[in-house]
Amino acid sequence: MKLEIPLPDEHATADLGRRLAVVLREGDFIALAGPLGAGKTSLARAAICELTGRTEAQSPTFSLVETYNAPEFKLWHFDLYRLEKAEEVWELGFEEVLDDGVAIIEWPDRIEKLIPASALFIRLSHDGEARRALIGGAGEWADRLSALNVGEG
Repeated sequence: MKLEIPLPDEHATADLGRRLAVVLREGDFIALAGPLGAGKTSLARAAICELTGRTEAQSPTFSLVETYNAPEFKLWHFDLYRLEKAEEVWELGFEEVLDDGVAIIEWPDRIEKLIPASALFIRLSHDGEARRALIGGAGEWADRLSALNVGEG
């Protein structure tokens, strides 16, 4: 499944995050790729707030990981930009995510070989003053996303 979504502004990026949050289930991995300033953190924060009822979510830029308790699972938000070696992710609790969590991972290329094949990959890019999301996922992701009309107003 591949889907391309124009994101004209930050509100549209946050809306995509909120829509994705609705379909997340224990064991899901969301891999957010793209250059600096493309909206990875905005999308992740919106999903976290939607899932937890928070009004704000802290960026894991310096801590590398922040965890949240959603009603049905533990949510892990990783920002791996500063990760030097893929093996360092184990020190951040990555094994627990594999057991029973949901992971939203910024800069997934840092641990590319550890990301499950069932992950949902979202590549955000600049598109002039706007942004664009290219979404791809195997298995049931197509059905889960089509039920939400992701990409439609």
